[in-house]
Amino acid sequence: MSDEFEKELDKLRNELKKAENKKNELNKANDKLQDEVDSLWAMMDEMTKSDIENWTHLLDQLEADTAERALMVTKKKADA
Repeated sequence: MSDEFEKELDKLRNELKKAENKKNELNKANDKLQDEVDSLWAMMDEMTKSDIENWTHLLDQLEADTAERALMVTKKKADA
């Protein structure tokens, strides 16, 4: 009976070792994926910041153009 017990114990130890190895592999893959996610979020933040700066510039130019046009329009008729 002791021999069967030892065999079963060895099987369980082997299974435990395999499970620990698999866990380590998954942890490494998870770390790699987390790094990629962090990089993508950083890229998205930069793109958003860039978009805001670009649109702000365009809106400022549009506002200046609109003000300029408003100043050029007059309702007074010129004497000919």
